[in-house]
Amino acid sequence: MSTPPLRLGLFGIGLDAYWPQFAGLKERLEGYVARVADKIARPGVEIVNLGLIDNPERAHAAGREFRRADVDVILLHVTTYALSSTVLPVVQRAKVPVLILNLQPAPAIDYASFNRMGDRTKMTGEWLAHCAACPVPEIANVFRRTGVSFHQVTGMLENDPVCWREIDAWVEAARVVAAMQGNRLGLMGHYYGGMLDIYSDTTLQCATFGTHIEILEVDELSARRREVAAAAIEARLAEFRNVFDIQADCAAEDLTEAARTSVALDGLVADRRLGSLAYFYSGTGVAENEATLASIILGTSYLTGRGVPVAGEYEVKNVQAMKLMDLLGVGGSFTEYYAMDYDADVVLMGHDGPGHIRVAEGKTKVRPLQVYHGKVGRGLSVEMSVKHGPVTLLSVVEREAGKLGLLCAEAESVPGPILEIGNTNSRYRFACGAREFVNRWNAQGPAHHCAVGVGHVAHKLEKIGALLGLEVVRVV
Repeated sequence: MSTPPLRLGLFGIGLDAYWPQFAGLKERLEGYVARVADKIARPGVEIVNLGLIDNPERAHAAGREFRRADVDVILLHVTTYALSSTVLPVVQRAKVPVLILNLQPAPAIDYASFNRMGDRTKMTGEWLAHCAACPVPEIANVFRRTGVSFHQVTGMLENDPVCWREIDAWVEAARVVAAMQGNRLGLMGHYYGGMLDIYSDTTLQCATFGTHIEILEVDELSARRREVAAAAIEARLAEFRNVFDIQADCAAEDLTEAARTSVALDGLVADRRLGSLAYFYSGTGVAENEATLASIILGTSYLTGRGVPVAGEYEVKNVQAMKLMDLLGVGGSFTEYYAMDYDADVVLMGHDGPGHIRVAEGKTKVRPLQVYHGKVGRGLSVEMSVKHGPVTLLSVVEREAGKLGLLCAEAESVPGPILEIGNTNSRYRFACGAREFVNRWNAQGPAHHCAVGVGHVAHKLEKIGALLGLEVVRVV
């Protein structure tokens, strides 16, 4: 499934009364806007640059242009003083979040050179080329009073890595939010009975993230398995041997069935244009469906590693968290608490079923299991630890008020003994300590599953939440 491009609307502001008064000022400010456009350009991003908006008439026309262009976010580059009546019409029609870029062209005005200019008209023009901060309170006041969602970055146009890392993080967050809007989530089977925490309002998921949900039948996957050709199975087995560390005690028959299901899954995902999938099915009483579900783990792990995250136990909220993390490029593996190691002050976390093989420490092992605990069937499972180093946990939380929120925490994946039981399993160390982390995380009332990805990306998750209008809680 292809991800649609992010459309960023960009404009700068000025006051048309200045142009006949201060020669060269308009061209200088237009150069600032062009420089911002150059710095935010990247693959997967379309920039709708309307240049300098300097009067109310042009502002109204710009608002219509942004609306026609269907921009996802508007970047307002404050280049100099401008009337708020010149700014508000630009953003009102589009009804998307606004990022105010309060970017000064230099660290400071060269006071000595400035004061030696002699010509006070030229001096005023030079000052106006540096006064980006001046109209921001006016703009913020009007945005707050008119309900325009806005965020701001304050810094310098050039040589300010802190500022531009922040802008890059906003662009990345906007890209993820736009991609979620186009995501098609497949739901196959039903909830694991009795796990009340994972039952979810799927309409709320659609309304919040823009997700489209495809309801799927396990029977369809079983039917597709019957049609898989022997050559396709052999090709998938070769791919499995390349991406997995298949243990010697894995039966050839089990590997063949896993390959058959994997090929069938790929066909289902392609035909339904899915970007993520959640599934569970007990399979009792229908032998063919039981065989399908018993052989699904390698295929779902293989899909997850290729950008189509799959969650077991029909965990709708958590597959949304996994997709957010995967779109950030950091993984998003299905996980939950296993146990606590008080001696080492770490939390053991993992899960049965699919793992995110792209974020594994080394190759993901494939092991045979005689029983899938709490589920019907037996067969092959995956065992992996998340790469050692910084990680981030994310949970999509359904609040009691009928709203969604994001819960995240940063930690370190550390080496050490794990439970070699054919499931994903990692050791995580938290700055506040294992005991305090568990208390603080649980106090937020998440479901018992969450997603884990590599790297510390809580600052990006906070921006994703801000763009979606969601409360974000970071446990520290």
